[in-house]
Amino acid sequence: MEKITDTIESIYEILGRVTDPEVPVLTILDLGIVRNIAFKGDELIVTITSTYTGCPAMDMIAANIRMELTAADYKNVRIEQSISPAWTTDWMSEAGKEKLKEYGIAPPDKRFTIPEDGVGCPRCGSNNTRLVSEFGSTACKALYQCRDCQEPFDFFKCH
Repeated sequence: MEKITDTIESIYEILGRVTDPEVPVLTILDLGIVRNIAFKGDELIVTITSTYTGCPAMDMIAANIRMELTAADYKNVRIEQSISPAWTTDWMSEAGKEKLKEYGIAPPDKRFTIPEDGVGCPRCGSNNTRLVSEFGSTACKALYQCRDCQEPFDFFKCH
């Protein structure tokens, strides 16, 4: 095995290939859900925090982390889930927020912590939008419609 400092860096490179199954343009590093990487003896421990309590994607994310690390010859891997501190959209990378927008999902915007009209449309950029439902395609998103281009879109809720 390599030196631990070299290994931690290479593990982050590997984790940068693991995507969110619900928003496949985002990696788990973009989301900011990787909280810690540590070794305990020969065991590699990766600690992750879910974006929302009960997020159904977390089991798939943990399985994908394990598969990527196993493929890279890390045999003794433990994935831990931590609920404290609670995840916040502040942990998302700016690159991740830009990827969301390019994908057609309005990125989190602290001005809209409570869903309301006026979230920027990721398609045309207009703020002339309306909340359709506080629940979008997943629990972490709300559904909006742009009054200008008429397109519906998801907004990644601030948390």
